[in-house]
Amino acid sequence: MTTQVEPNGPKLVSIPTNPVPEGARVGYFTTSDKVRLRYARWLKSEGPQRGTICLVQGRTEYIEKYFETVADFRRRGFAVATFDWRGQGGSDRLIGDPTVGYVDRFEDYWTDLRSFHADILLPDCPGPFYLVGHSMGGLASLVATTRDRMMFDRVFLSAPMVGLHGMDESLSRWAMIAETASFLGLGKLPLKRKGDRRPDEAMYPDNPLTSDMLRYKRMVETVRADDGLYLGSPSFRWLAAAMRAMLDTRRERFAGEIRIPLLILAAARDQIVSTPAIEHLGLRLRTGRHMVIAGSRHEMFMENDNVRGQVLAAFDAFITQQSS
Repeated sequence: MTTQVEPNGPKLVSIPTNPVPEGARVGYFTTSDKVRLRYARWLKSEGPQRGTICLVQGRTEYIEKYFETVADFRRRGFAVATFDWRGQGGSDRLIGDPTVGYVDRFEDYWTDLRSFHADILLPDCPGPFYLVGHSMGGLASLVATTRDRMMFDRVFLSAPMVGLHGMDESLSRWAMIAETASFLGLGKLPLKRKGDRRPDEAMYPDNPLTSDMLRYKRMVETVRADDGLYLGSPSFRWLAAAMRAMLDTRRERFAGEIRIPLLILAAARDQIVSTPAIEHLGLRLRTGRHMVIAGSRHEMFMENDNVRGQVLAAFDAFITQQSS
Protein backbone atom coordinates (compact mmCIF):
# COMPACT_ATOMS: atom_id res chain seq x y z
CA MET A 1 0.00 0.00 0.00
CA THR A 2 1.28 3.50 -0.79
CA THR A 3 0.67 6.75 1.01
CA GLN A 4 -2.91 8.02 0.65
CA VAL A 5 -3.42 11.78 0.68
CA GLU A 6 -6.75 13.59 0.77
CA PRO A 7 -7.45 15.79 -2.26
CA ASN A 8 -6.07 19.26 -1.50
CA GLY A 9 -4.75 17.81 1.74
CA PRO A 10 -1.33 17.80 3.38
CA LYS A 11 1.69 15.73 2.53
CA LEU A 12 4.41 14.09 4.59
CA VAL A 13 8.05 14.98 3.92
CA SER A 14 10.00 11.91 2.79
CA ILE A 15 13.80 11.89 2.45
CA PRO A 16 16.18 8.95 1.87
CA THR A 17 17.28 8.84 5.52
CA ASN A 18 13.71 9.22 6.80
CA PRO A 19 11.17 7.70 4.38
CA VAL A 20 7.44 7.72 5.10
CA PRO A 21 6.36 4.33 6.47
CA GLU A 22 4.27 2.45 3.93
CA GLY A 23 0.50 2.72 4.11
CA ALA A 24 0.18 6.22 5.56
CA ARG A 25 -3.23 7.90 5.46
CA VAL A 26 -2.71 11.67 5.65
CA GLY A 27 -5.24 14.45 6.04
CA TYR A 28 -6.57 17.41 7.97
CA PHE A 29 -9.18 17.56 10.67
CA THR A 30 -10.72 20.62 12.31
CA THR A 31 -10.91 21.04 16.06
CA SER A 32 -14.05 22.07 17.91
CA ASP A 33 -12.74 25.67 17.96
CA LYS A 34 -12.03 25.70 14.19
CA VAL A 35 -8.26 25.14 14.02
CA ARG A 36 -7.06 22.92 11.16
CA LEU A 37 -4.59 20.22 12.19
CA ARG A 38 -2.55 17.79 10.08
CA TYR A 39 -2.76 14.11 10.97
CA ALA A 40 -1.48 10.74 9.77
CA ARG A 41 -2.44 7.19 10.60
CA TRP A 42 -1.19 3.71 9.80
CA LEU A 43 -2.51 0.18 10.21
CA LYS A 44 -0.31 -2.38 11.96
CA SER A 45 2.39 -4.01 9.82
CA GLU A 46 2.96 -7.26 11.73
CA GLY A 47 1.58 -9.44 14.51
CA PRO A 48 -1.86 -9.70 16.08
CA GLN A 49 -4.04 -6.60 16.19
CA ARG A 50 -3.41 -4.92 19.56
CA GLY A 51 -5.21 -1.59 19.19
CA THR A 52 -4.00 1.90 18.32
CA ILE A 53 -1.18 4.05 19.66
CA CYS A 54 -2.12 7.73 19.77
CA LEU A 55 1.27 9.47 19.56
CA VAL A 56 1.53 13.12 20.66
CA GLN A 57 4.68 15.18 20.22
CA GLY A 58 6.68 17.80 22.05
CA ARG A 59 6.93 21.51 21.32
CA THR A 60 8.47 22.29 17.89
CA GLU A 61 7.99 18.69 16.70
CA TYR A 62 6.14 17.25 13.71
CA ILE A 63 4.85 13.91 12.43
CA GLU A 64 7.93 13.16 10.29
CA LYS A 65 10.21 13.15 13.31
CA TYR A 66 8.58 9.95 14.59
CA PHE A 67 8.63 7.77 11.46
CA GLU A 68 11.11 5.32 13.03
CA THR A 69 9.03 5.05 16.20
CA VAL A 70 5.83 4.63 14.18
CA ALA A 71 7.46 1.62 12.49
CA ASP A 72 8.49 0.20 15.89
CA PHE A 73 4.91 0.34 17.15
CA ARG A 74 3.44 -1.10 13.94
CA ARG A 75 5.78 -4.12 14.08
CA ARG A 76 4.35 -4.85 17.53
CA GLY A 77 0.82 -5.13 16.14
CA PHE A 78 -0.39 -1.59 16.81
CA ALA A 79 -2.03 0.84 14.45
CA VAL A 80 -0.62 4.33 14.94
CA ALA A 81 -2.39 7.68 14.73
CA THR A 82 -0.69 11.02 15.28
CA PHE A 83 -1.13 14.71 14.55
CA ASP A 84 0.65 18.04 14.72
CA TRP A 85 -0.45 20.30 17.58
CA ARG A 86 -1.89 23.68 16.70
CA GLY A 87 0.84 26.19 15.94
CA GLN A 88 3.46 23.72 14.74
CA GLY A 89 4.35 21.09 12.14
CA GLY A 90 1.91 21.06 9.24
CA SER A 91 -1.01 22.38 11.30
CA ASP A 92 -2.34 25.94 11.32
CA ARG A 93 0.13 28.48 12.70
CA LEU A 94 -1.67 30.89 15.00
CA ILE A 95 0.09 34.25 14.70
CA GLY A 96 1.75 36.35 12.01
CA ASP A 97 5.25 34.97 12.56
CA PRO A 98 4.93 31.22 11.87
CA THR A 99 8.30 30.49 13.48
CA VAL A 100 7.19 31.65 16.95
CA GLY A 101 5.49 29.13 19.22
CA TYR A 102 2.12 30.39 20.41
CA VAL A 103 -0.99 29.15 22.17
CA ASP A 104 -3.70 31.17 23.92
CA ARG A 105 -4.21 28.67 26.74
CA PHE A 106 -2.62 25.33 27.49
CA GLU A 107 -6.19 24.00 27.63
CA ASP A 108 -6.25 24.43 23.84
CA TYR A 109 -4.01 21.35 23.52
CA TRP A 110 -6.69 19.38 25.35
CA THR A 111 -9.12 20.64 22.71
CA ASP A 112 -6.77 19.32 20.00
CA LEU A 113 -6.49 15.89 21.59
CA ARG A 114 -10.19 15.60 22.39
CA SER A 115 -11.11 16.54 18.80
CA PHE A 116 -8.60 14.05 17.40
CA HIS A 117 -10.02 11.30 19.61
CA ALA A 118 -13.59 12.04 18.50
CA ASP A 119 -12.97 12.69 14.80
CA ILE A 120 -10.12 10.32 13.90
CA LEU A 121 -9.48 7.68 16.58
CA LEU A 122 -13.04 6.59 17.34
CA PRO A 123 -14.37 6.34 13.76
CA ASP A 124 -11.24 5.22 11.91
CA CYS A 125 -8.88 3.34 14.25
CA PRO A 126 -9.11 -0.05 15.99
CA GLY A 127 -9.39 -0.01 19.77
CA PRO A 128 -8.29 -0.15 22.47
CA PHE A 129 -6.44 3.18 22.47
CA TYR A 130 -3.11 3.85 24.16
CA LEU A 131 -1.67 7.34 24.58
CA VAL A 132 2.08 7.90 24.11
CA GLY A 133 3.29 11.43 24.75
CA HIS A 134 6.65 13.18 24.75
CA SER A 135 7.72 16.39 26.53
CA MET A 136 5.03 19.05 25.97
CA GLY A 137 2.83 16.28 24.60
CA GLY A 138 3.45 14.45 27.87
CA LEU A 139 2.16 17.41 29.86
CA ALA A 140 -0.89 17.65 27.59
CA SER A 141 -1.40 13.90 28.11
CA LEU A 142 -1.33 14.36 31.88
CA VAL A 143 -3.98 17.05 31.58
CA ALA A 144 -6.07 14.64 29.49
CA THR A 145 -5.87 11.90 32.14
CA THR A 146 -7.46 14.24 34.67
CA ARG A 147 -10.24 15.25 32.25
CA ASP A 148 -11.46 11.88 30.93
CA ARG A 149 -10.21 8.53 32.19
CA MET A 150 -12.20 6.59 29.57
CA MET A 151 -10.44 7.89 26.44
CA PHE A 152 -7.31 5.73 26.78
CA ASP A 153 -6.60 2.36 28.39
CA ARG A 154 -2.99 3.18 29.32
CA VAL A 155 -0.63 6.15 29.07
CA PHE A 156 3.11 6.00 28.38
CA LEU A 157 5.13 9.22 28.69
CA SER A 158 8.71 10.12 27.86
CA ALA A 159 10.24 13.15 29.61
CA PRO A 160 6.91 14.91 30.24
CA MET A 161 7.26 18.68 30.62
CA VAL A 162 6.20 19.03 34.26
CA GLY A 163 9.13 21.37 34.96
CA LEU A 164 12.04 22.98 33.16
CA HIS A 165 15.67 22.05 33.71
CA GLY A 166 17.29 24.26 36.35
CA MET A 167 14.06 26.16 37.08
CA ASP A 168 12.41 24.12 39.83
CA GLU A 169 12.63 27.00 42.29
CA SER A 170 12.01 29.86 39.85
CA LEU A 171 9.20 28.50 37.68
CA SER A 172 6.48 30.46 39.49
CA ARG A 173 8.42 33.72 39.19
CA TRP A 174 9.02 33.17 35.47
CA ALA A 175 5.33 32.37 34.98
CA MET A 176 4.44 35.73 36.53
CA ILE A 177 6.94 37.53 34.27
CA ALA A 178 5.50 35.86 31.16
CA GLU A 179 1.94 36.62 32.27
CA THR A 180 2.81 40.25 32.91
CA ALA A 181 4.42 40.56 29.46
CA SER A 182 1.30 39.04 27.90
CA PHE A 183 -0.98 41.42 29.86
CA LEU A 184 1.07 44.35 28.53
CA GLY A 185 0.41 43.23 24.95
CA LEU A 186 3.71 41.43 24.39
CA GLY A 187 2.29 37.91 24.37
CA LYS A 188 3.08 37.24 20.70
CA LEU A 189 6.71 38.32 20.99
CA PRO A 190 9.32 35.56 21.20
CA LEU A 191 11.65 34.94 24.11
CA LYS A 192 14.70 34.35 21.93
CA ARG A 193 17.13 31.67 23.04
CA LYS A 194 20.31 30.35 21.44
CA GLY A 195 18.97 26.80 21.19
CA ASP A 196 15.91 27.83 19.15
CA ARG A 197 17.72 28.62 15.90
CA ARG A 198 17.31 26.35 12.90
CA PRO A 199 19.13 23.09 13.53
CA ASP A 200 22.26 22.21 11.59
CA GLU A 201 24.98 19.60 11.83
CA ALA A 202 27.37 22.01 13.58
CA MET A 203 25.02 22.12 16.57
CA TYR A 204 25.27 18.37 17.21
CA PRO A 205 28.18 18.29 19.74
CA ASP A 206 26.36 20.55 22.22
CA ASN A 207 22.79 19.52 21.47
CA PRO A 208 20.59 18.54 24.46
CA LEU A 209 18.31 16.23 22.49
CA THR A 210 20.20 13.06 21.53
CA SER A 211 23.62 11.46 21.67
CA ASP A 212 22.97 9.70 18.35
CA MET A 213 24.63 11.64 15.52
CA LEU A 214 22.75 9.95 12.66
CA ARG A 215 19.34 10.50 14.23
CA TYR A 216 20.24 14.13 14.95
CA LYS A 217 21.34 14.58 11.35
CA ARG A 218 18.05 13.05 10.20
CA MET A 219 16.16 15.77 12.10
CA VAL A 220 18.31 18.44 10.45
CA GLU A 221 17.76 17.00 6.97
CA THR A 222 13.99 16.73 7.42
CA VAL A 223 13.57 20.40 8.33
CA ARG A 224 15.98 21.36 5.57
CA ALA A 225 13.75 19.50 3.10
CA ASP A 226 10.71 21.51 4.25
CA ASP A 227 11.46 24.70 6.15
CA GLY A 228 7.75 25.03 6.89
CA LEU A 229 8.19 22.42 9.63
CA TYR A 230 10.53 24.67 11.58
CA LEU A 231 9.38 26.27 14.82
CA GLY A 232 11.71 28.49 16.83
CA SER A 233 11.40 30.44 20.05
CA PRO A 234 8.32 30.28 22.29
CA SER A 235 6.23 33.40 22.74
CA PHE A 236 5.62 34.97 26.13
CA ARG A 237 1.97 33.84 25.90
CA TRP A 238 3.04 30.23 25.27
CA LEU A 239 5.44 30.39 28.22
CA ALA A 240 2.78 31.80 30.52
CA ALA A 241 0.28 29.09 29.53
CA ALA A 242 2.77 26.23 29.70
CA MET A 243 4.34 27.29 32.98
CA ARG A 244 0.95 27.54 34.68
CA ALA A 245 0.13 24.05 33.42
CA MET A 246 3.45 22.78 34.82
CA LEU A 247 2.78 24.42 38.17
CA ASP A 248 -0.65 22.81 38.22
CA THR A 249 0.96 19.35 38.27
CA ARG A 250 2.56 20.28 41.60
CA ARG A 251 -0.82 20.63 43.32
CA GLU A 252 -1.21 18.06 46.06
CA ARG A 253 -4.39 16.69 44.47
CA PHE A 254 -3.12 16.47 40.89
CA ALA A 255 -1.52 13.02 41.08
CA GLY A 256 -4.65 11.62 42.75
CA GLU A 257 -6.80 12.89 39.89
CA ILE A 258 -4.98 10.54 37.47
CA ARG A 259 -6.99 7.31 37.41
CA ILE A 260 -5.47 5.65 34.30
CA PRO A 261 -2.53 3.20 34.42
CA LEU A 262 0.49 5.37 33.69
CA LEU A 263 4.22 4.87 33.17
CA ILE A 264 6.55 7.86 33.04
CA LEU A 265 10.12 7.67 31.77
CA ALA A 266 12.60 10.38 32.73
CA ALA A 267 15.96 11.01 31.06
CA ALA A 268 18.92 11.02 33.45
CA ARG A 269 20.82 13.59 31.33
CA ASP A 270 17.85 15.80 30.44
CA GLN A 271 18.71 19.48 29.96
CA ILE A 272 15.27 20.48 28.66
CA VAL A 273 12.75 19.38 31.26
CA SER A 274 13.27 18.80 34.97
CA THR A 275 13.98 15.19 35.87
CA PRO A 276 13.57 15.93 39.63
CA ALA A 277 10.09 17.34 38.92
CA ILE A 278 9.17 14.14 37.04
CA GLU A 279 10.44 12.02 39.94
CA HIS A 280 8.47 14.09 42.43
CA LEU A 281 5.28 13.55 40.45
CA GLY A 282 6.05 9.87 39.92
CA LEU A 283 6.37 9.24 43.65
CA ARG A 284 2.89 10.69 44.21
CA LEU A 285 1.07 8.63 41.57
CA ARG A 286 -1.62 6.20 42.69
CA THR A 287 -2.18 4.38 39.40
CA GLY A 288 1.28 4.67 37.90
CA ARG A 289 5.00 4.76 38.41
CA HIS A 290 8.12 6.29 36.95
CA MET A 291 11.62 5.19 36.02
CA VAL A 292 14.80 7.04 35.01
CA ILE A 293 16.68 5.94 31.88
CA ALA A 294 20.42 6.14 32.54
CA GLY A 295 22.53 7.97 29.98
CA SER A 296 19.59 9.39 28.06
CA ARG A 297 19.20 12.93 26.84
CA HIS A 298 15.79 14.52 26.40
CA GLU A 299 14.47 12.80 23.27
CA MET A 300 14.52 9.14 24.24
CA PHE A 301 12.80 7.95 21.06
CA MET A 302 15.59 9.64 19.04
CA GLU A 303 18.45 8.40 21.24
CA ASN A 304 21.11 5.78 20.54
CA ASP A 305 20.11 2.13 20.14
CA ASN A 306 20.97 1.24 23.74
CA VAL A 307 18.67 3.91 25.17
CA ARG A 308 15.91 3.24 22.64
CA GLY A 309 16.13 -0.45 23.51
CA GLN A 310 15.43 0.35 27.15
CA VAL A 311 12.54 2.65 26.23
CA LEU A 312 10.93 0.07 23.94
CA ALA A 313 11.44 -2.68 26.53
CA ALA A 314 9.57 -0.53 29.04
CA PHE A 315 6.85 0.09 26.45
CA ASP A 316 6.54 -3.64 25.80
CA ALA A 317 6.25 -4.50 29.48
CA PHE A 318 3.68 -1.80 30.13
CA ILE A 319 1.59 -1.80 26.95
CA THR A 320 2.45 -4.54 24.42
CA GLN A 321 2.30 -7.42 26.89
CA GLN A 322 -0.79 -6.01 28.58
CA SER A 323 -2.62 -5.81 25.24
CA SER A 324 -2.27 -9.51 24.46
